[in-house]
Amino acid sequence: MKWNQRALKWLWWLVILGMLASLPVAFERNETEQKTGRKVEFVFDYRNLLEISDLQTDPRKFVLEQLDEMKQHGIQSMAVYEATLNELKLSRRIELFTSHEASALTQTPISPNENYTYLLFAEKESEQQLQPMIQKAFAELNVNTRAWSYKNQPGMIIEMAMEDALLKTMDPDPITMQLLKEKGYTIVIRLSNRRAFDEARMDELLGRLKALGVKRMIIDGETVPGFISDKDLHNLDLMAELMKKHQIGLASTEALYQKTPPRGFNSIAKKIDYNVVRLHPLTESDSQKLTENITPQELKGRIQDYADRFLLAVKDRNIRMIFLHAKAVKSMDKGKIVHPLDSIYLTVKGPDGAIPQIQKVGYQTGPATAFVPVHSGWQPIAKALLSLGAIALIALTISFFVPELALVVFLLGVVGSGGMYVWNSSLFSQALALGAGTCAPTLAIMVAIRTARNKLNRRDGNKWLFALVLLLRTTLLSLIGALFIVGLLNQVTYSLVLEQFRGVGILHAAPIALTVLYWLLFSDDTSYRDKVRRIQGFLHANIRVLWVIVAVVVAAAGYYYISRTGNEGQASSFERYFRSFLENTLGVRPRTKEFLISHPLFLLGAYLCYKYRSALLLVLIGVIGQASVVDTFAHLHTPLVISSIRVVYGLAFGLLIGTVLIVVWEIIARSWRRWVPRLSE
Repeated sequence: MKWNQRALKWLWWLVILGMLASLPVAFERNETEQKTGRKVEFVFDYRNLLEISDLQTDPRKFVLEQLDEMKQHGIQSMAVYEATLNELKLSRRIELFTSHEASALTQTPISPNENYTYLLFAEKESEQQLQPMIQKAFAELNVNTRAWSYKNQPGMIIEMAMEDALLKTMDPDPITMQLLKEKGYTIVIRLSNRRAFDEARMDELLGRLKALGVKRMIIDGETVPGFISDKDLHNLDLMAELMKKHQIGLASTEALYQKTPPRGFNSIAKKIDYNVVRLHPLTESDSQKLTENITPQELKGRIQDYADRFLLAVKDRNIRMIFLHAKAVKSMDKGKIVHPLDSIYLTVKGPDGAIPQIQKVGYQTGPATAFVPVHSGWQPIAKALLSLGAIALIALTISFFVPELALVVFLLGVVGSGGMYVWNSSLFSQALALGAGTCAPTLAIMVAIRTARNKLNRRDGNKWLFALVLLLRTTLLSLIGALFIVGLLNQVTYSLVLEQFRGVGILHAAPIALTVLYWLLFSDDTSYRDKVRRIQGFLHANIRVLWVIVAVVVAAAGYYYISRTGNEGQASSFERYFRSFLENTLGVRPRTKEFLISHPLFLLGAYLCYKYRSALLLVLIGVIGQASVVDTFAHLHTPLVISSIRVVYGLAFGLLIGTVLIVVWEIIARSWRRWVPRLSE
């Protein structure tokens, strides 16, 4: 025990050393976020534009008019897919017929054994540029093609059923790309893995795309071009080299809208040195909500909601590309075909649109650029100190439960961490970050409980000042965990969400469980035998109906609390409105569980602990807010500045509301003491 008591001092010094080592690491991460990758790109899906134009009386005129409109409203990029026969038909470059339709058109008999695709070019330019491309694509599939014409209009026959032929992909339409370049658009290419990978063909294609100014690629489908399997990465290596050669990067769709990234994405992202930007989509189903039969005021509200959503994505989640989709629908109420393009334009660049808001907070519009990590050579040394500090923090937390194990836990932690680092360095960093992130708020609340318990039935000191200082000190101790998470997980892969910090649910639940355990069994200075007797007393206690009801309520509240953590949690309509109000008013939304519940109750409990032993329960509830403070920094795709402001706001408003609770308590208590004796008389 003597050795463990001496070790506690040195463990605290290791924690402090780790904290100091985290500060320059955090500074360099902030430099990466604030000085690189500051351009936001609005991209429209060109295929969606063609699909909408297909329902208009003059499709080509409609496309040209909308391209001009989009340019005026801040949409400067177009996403172009690999060409298909159907897309070329939508572009009015070709016309397609089945064998039966061609027979009826030419009034000539066709063999009953034939089921081919007949194609006519709309004009000479289409024939000259598209015919070689179509022939080459189908030749790769060993499908024969031959010339065909109707009334001097040139065409070709593809010896494949139309339903099958429509699914085949080719190189992107060169006429479309030239048109978009002349209109001043940046082209974002969408490539799939549907064609057999050929290095020479891909090199030639990426060379042509580079000449057109293409800098970014969005994967179309479930696998990246060149992917074969997780074990066979040869073609993926070739694809990555070609992308680096032609300076073309990737865009990664936000996980909320694409549950799993395309297979091979993380591998190729690493091989191209993480030349990746994050993408947030306005989906077709989102755009359809702008075409519903609603009042102008409701439509204005939805437009503003989407604009705010784009701002939040850029500001809070490091999104640098907004991918706009649109879909025309048949409106039975309006009796016509409607599309959401005009509403999308207002969303992007209306009076309170996304672009004015984004520019207001310091971002620029233009082709999205990737983060350039600021990473000095001393960071490995800093992370070694952070690792020792994290292990020391875990050992200190365990010492509050079993003081005799502090030194043993630290030594075993050092040995075990060394082995884990050799086995899997990423898992090593995440495990230590999770341990430190869990232990910091737990340790902070346990220290607060000890401090508050010592104030019981004492009259010395100012209660207001004590409560204020205790909350601030507890929050600062909790932020130790945030420093370790930021320092240990300072890789661009976390900012791009190519790698995720696992265990957010543990980060929320474990501090609550540990502090409750400490409060029940370890906060009193009793022997281990007494603790065992207390546990036996709990186990042999008679269960009452009220206890069951309380247990069910607590379990339901715990389930709701855990389900609301992370990105998967669902909020009610009122909560979404309240969040939006806070976001628009403050610029950064503080967490409700901190400023509205946990911090105020903690402050009230610290104020009352001078007189009431049960007030420690209110201090104990404060662990929810302390865990939330650490969890705020565990969202590694959120800029450090935003996370810091969020915590400061939560603390400031929590203090304000807590002060109001104390004033209300004093009014009620003094009124009670004044009026109850009179009533009894």
